[in-house]
Amino acid sequence: MKKILLTVVLAVTMVRSFADEGMWLPLLLGQQVYNDMVKRGLKLTKEQLYSVNKASLKDAIIIFGGFCTGEIVSNEGLIFTNHHCGYDATANASTVEHNYLKNGFWSKSKQEEIPSPGLYAEFLTEIKDVTAEVLDSAKGLSGIERTAKVTAVSAAINKRYSDEATNTIARVSSLFKGNQFLVFVYKRYSDIRLAGVPPESIGKYGGDTDNWEWPRHTGDFSIFRVYMSKDGKPADYSPENVPLKPKHFLPVSIKGIKDGDYAMIYGYPGGTNRYETSYGIKQKIDIDNPTLVKLRDVRLKYMFEQMKDDPGVKLQLASDYASIANYWKFFDGESKQLVKYDVYDQKKAAEAKFQTWANGKPEFENLFKDWGTAYDQWRPYSKHRVFINEGIFGSPMLAFAASLQQIEVAIAKKGSSADIKKTVEAAREARAELLKSENKPSDQNIVAAVLMMYYKDIDKAQHPIGFYESLKSNFGDLNDEATYKKYAASIFANTMILDNAKWDAFANNPDATVLQADPAYAVASAFLKNWQGKFMQYSQQFTAKNNEYGRLYLKGVMLMDTVKAKKMYPDATFTMRVSFGNVKSYAPRDAVKYDYVTTMKGILEKYKPGDYEFDLPAKLLELAKKRDFGQYIDKQRNDLVVGFITTNDITGGNSGSPVIDGMGNLIGLAFDGNYEALSHKIQFDPVYNRTICVDVRYVLWCIDKLGGATNLINELKLVKQ
Repeated sequence: MKKILLTVVLAVTMVRSFADEGMWLPLLLGQQVYNDMVKRGLKLTKEQLYSVNKASLKDAIIIFGGFCTGEIVSNEGLIFTNHHCGYDATANASTVEHNYLKNGFWSKSKQEEIPSPGLYAEFLTEIKDVTAEVLDSAKGLSGIERTAKVTAVSAAINKRYSDEATNTIARVSSLFKGNQFLVFVYKRYSDIRLAGVPPESIGKYGGDTDNWEWPRHTGDFSIFRVYMSKDGKPADYSPENVPLKPKHFLPVSIKGIKDGDYAMIYGYPGGTNRYETSYGIKQKIDIDNPTLVKLRDVRLKYMFEQMKDDPGVKLQLASDYASIANYWKFFDGESKQLVKYDVYDQKKAAEAKFQTWANGKPEFENLFKDWGTAYDQWRPYSKHRVFINEGIFGSPMLAFAASLQQIEVAIAKKGSSADIKKTVEAAREARAELLKSENKPSDQNIVAAVLMMYYKDIDKAQHPIGFYESLKSNFGDLNDEATYKKYAASIFANTMILDNAKWDAFANNPDATVLQADPAYAVASAFLKNWQGKFMQYSQQFTAKNNEYGRLYLKGVMLMDTVKAKKMYPDATFTMRVSFGNVKSYAPRDAVKYDYVTTMKGILEKYKPGDYEFDLPAKLLELAKKRDFGQYIDKQRNDLVVGFITTNDITGGNSGSPVIDGMGNLIGLAFDGNYEALSHKIQFDPVYNRTICVDVRYVLWCIDKLGGATNLINELKLVKQ
């Protein structure tokens, strides 16, 4: 009976617990939520939102590259997404002579579009509920055994629904912390080409200073196109391919927006943990986030030192730097907002309520006691894990060196020469990629800094045996920064990884003794083996227990809340979701109120000639001075609107998501959240949460007036009335 009841809870429509909170599965968008959407301004039917058999909004929304969202905006497969989503592809297409990252790129014909190897677009074709199959297979199991069984069954389901011959890919997603399982089936297209991108000074205007902030004036967009074979099937790149003919594409509205307008966001939010416990909040605030922020701060510092005065190095490191910086600021802000809004005590109150309900129920009554014990056992090692991931192997050199362990293992197993050769060839390819992005001065400084930080911050009992003693005897005082700088310099000067002759000699005759003697491998191996041999088991044990207790907690919460007729939505899992809200201004603090839009006036107010973050292209300044805004001008403000904010619930992965009006037209692209609500992965803030969007009129103005790519404008279905 309980299982049937739980299935009903999961399958019914979810009701919002706060004004605009909720990342809803469009498949399960039932009548109550749909009615609420209509009240807020939606004019479309449920079938227009999501349908398997007919074209619907879902067919215009894509997974872009496996990490962002994009939308189809023409009947020739044109894609809009964020600038930062296309950043790596733009950087890879650039050279110092043809620096598209710096200067922008606008294709004036399809023949000029630039192939983007490695990028792909996935279109959702169907969703199936496989909960019964997965849960039945895991009956009576818990912990690591249950995880292994669920993983195996999910893999079998994925295989059953996938078809390599037709580029059909299936992925089972665990929802409600393992209480529900859906399989999402996609069609993947791998011929993606860059069609347009603004200069970085527009696409990243404001840089790290404005990141996660409102007011914002960033033109965060890029344009790609998806191609198919002549017979209409997914295909690898070929000059013979033709633009995709989509089932549906989004019309583009240039009517403008006003405060209170309906706004809907489709996309692929990457991950939330809205049902986190007080234990997890404390762990984040006290250990995980501060450690991560401190380690990323060091990496950014030394990368920026090399980037600021050298265009070649800036291009080389741009993508990695942007990625590291983005979540450096996020996790710093997340901790502050969790503390500011007293989320820990809110979680404690919810858990006390749960405990009252759980008393007398054997499955649940000891849950939080056992969970607390699991955290107590894990906490002494938790900082170490962050240091391994973000510190030691935050160095590109050491991360690559650690991967060479596979060669050592292959040699030690005394496998066939073919097996060893295969492993070495994989390392050879990975090394070639490393050398493209490796900046020796910054990486060397990073290694020196993180080795010293590890020595000071990690319990001495957890250090690799003999490592720091050897470092002291050969290079000096362990409390002296100069010691680590000398050691790092020695590593980088003598490793075969940066020496082609030494590397080729090793690769042609793999020898474990030679590998172990390499200074870069020696460092990476010391820390990796120390972690793997002594402490990784604690991480694995904690993860298994945390997952198991999380599943039980959500199961209990849903049973408890069923009695009280309260519904919930599942955490984000990089599966298609829709959120809805309104364009809306807000007041973040006393005597401060933020408007719901930003304009060209604000861009010019921030402009600083030659500044790393606030410089502008000469042509933009010229057009702005002439007020040459064409059909994209906002008549109400007599200016060009650049960005706007909504109350929608989004998170990472939603980058590039379309912001859609009540009629199904594109009005903007979501690209960021606001600093006042950076606790959103764990706790949605119904008062301060805002989604920051680039207005589609600014996007079109850049394409048309700045880039002169009227060919791209002509593809769009513009809605003017």
